[in-house]
This record gives sequence, structure tokens and C-alpha cells, in this order.
Amino acid sequence: MNTSEIARTLSELGNETRLDIFRLLIKRGSTGMSIGDIGTELSIAASTLAFHLKGLVQSGLVTQEKQGRQTVCRANLDALTTVLRQLEDECCIDEDTQANERNAS
Repeated sequence: MNTSEIARTLSELGNETRLDIFRLLIKRGSTGMSIGDIGTELSIAASTLAFHLKGLVQSGLVTQEKQGRQTVCRANLDALTTVLRQLEDECCIDEDTQANERNAS
């Protein structure tokens, strides 16, 4: 995952409305929620909700599945976990490299 993908994912969650949507979907688990139910639960107008869901879907944080006439949304925790693990993997890497270089000399 490159820097722009990481930034995009974190940016999507940096908006209060999108974070509220994502948190709600996390609470619902694998069952997910229909778009209409999300709007009702969070008191978000349909056009505003569509705008925010589009960003969450494009970043991979939310998946959508058609079920009859409804679209069910689910949080994709794997997308967020991937970003957080990559950042965690980079933790102190320069510090470790410098220590190894000092020990080698």
C-alpha cells in the first residue's frame, strides 16, 4: 500500500460524518445495514449520505451488496487493519537501522 492509498483511507475517516457511518457499520458487523437505514439512524439526507458512502466505498472501507431492491453496506475492517499494520511495521525502522550501523562499525 503506497502513501497516497494510506492517506486516502485515513482521510476518509477524518470526516465526522464518514467516521459516524463507519462506526455504525462496525457495530452492525457482518449483517450490515441498508443505505436507507443508515440515513435514518444517523439523520443524514440521502444525497449527503450518498456522497459520504461513495468516498468510503472508493477507499475500500465499506463494501456494498445489492439485495433485491436494497443496497446493504458493511464495514471492511481489513482495509483499516492493513493501513494500521503497515504503519506499525514502519515503527522505529530508521532507529533500528541506525543502531545496526553503529554496532557494525
